[in-house]
Amino acid sequence: MILTKEEEDTLAGENGRASSKAMQLLVALGEVMGADRLIPIESAQVSGVSYGNIGDAGMELLEDWSQEGARVKVKTTLNPAGMDLDKWREMGVDEDYHRNQLRIIKAFESMGADITCTCTPYLVGNRPQHGAHIAWSESSAIGYANSVLGALTNREGGPSALAAAIVGKTPRYGLHLEENRRPTMDIDVKVRLTTTFDFSLLGYTIGRIIGSGIPIITGIEHADSDRLKIMSAALAASGGIAMFHVKGVTTGGRRHGTGRERLCIDQREMEISRGKVSSEGEPDLACIGCPHCSPGELRDLARIVKGKKVGSGKGLWVWTSRGVYNLPSVKGYLGQIEKAGGKIFADTCMVVCPLEKAGFAHMVTNSCKAAHYVPSTAKMKSSVTELFSIADRVLEDR
Repeated sequence: MILTKEEEDTLAGENGRASSKAMQLLVALGEVMGADRLIPIESAQVSGVSYGNIGDAGMELLEDWSQEGARVKVKTTLNPAGMDLDKWREMGVDEDYHRNQLRIIKAFESMGADITCTCTPYLVGNRPQHGAHIAWSESSAIGYANSVLGALTNREGGPSALAAAIVGKTPRYGLHLEENRRPTMDIDVKVRLTTTFDFSLLGYTIGRIIGSGIPIITGIEHADSDRLKIMSAALAASGGIAMFHVKGVTTGGRRHGTGRERLCIDQREMEISRGKVSSEGEPDLACIGCPHCSPGELRDLARIVKGKKVGSGKGLWVWTSRGVYNLPSVKGYLGQIEKAGGKIFADTCMVVCPLEKAGFAHMVTNSCKAAHYVPSTAKMKSSVTELFSIADRVLEDR
């Protein structure tokens, strides 16, 4: 890569050891990926925050960077942590886990990161402008940023996103180049999509079949932000898809022609996907919020649980960001959910927390991403269905 004089000085250690290490990582990445130079970024979003994911080695590495003077130069938000920073005891988290998770959070905080632990940073202030270059590492947020917001990011790892935040730049390759953002396959949707869950199942089906690439999807008449959000998560879970177009809905879907390979998604393919993320048996824990719930999703859930209560031996756990949780406009929704016996957690989610400590055996959710990962992360059974059916599985009349 060609570096500026300032970048060469940073690499040589003129701006501190931490900045030099960050620059070394970015240069190595750029050279491997064929980048010609570094480009400034507007923001970063860093994964590798949960103690359960990165362990002692990751925690100590972050503390080393912090102690060496690493400081971020752009707005930087964090992926979900491994626990609710306030209600961790309610989740069954032990003292050692709690103490180590706080060490990770403090290391990030000392580097200047915004301690908003969420997979939906665009809902709580880290919302890049159309055309902005960013360095994000949460898979669902990457898909949403590239596809819905029109920002430009590769699928970063936690270390490369943090290095980009410290330097304020990222290598110019991949999805930072307009020629690499064009659709590679046409997806014709032949099923009727009526619920948010339908969009999750569609995303999971597309990712399962094509694996990678940039699909352009036709046959969707309307998709709000919540539906695109959950579809982004599912596309990245079953495949490695970091960007998509929806014709007539997303900006990118309007400017590209045809002539690519075409794939039709019918109900049979959707049911195959449902079977792959559903286990036999009766669920005892319902989890809503992967990606984190928006205010609208909390409103919808509050309406469903009104007049109901969580059944004996069952659980209803709802996950959102601290920023959404603290909004005055959602307090009534949160109260309604808690009145029904539901628990609402912020800062974390069912995929990265020690969910197995809760004492449940079978999770049901409307998120194919959650159902894809929880059997391996928490050694629990999982099933998927739409929101009203989830309520029927764990709620009863009050």
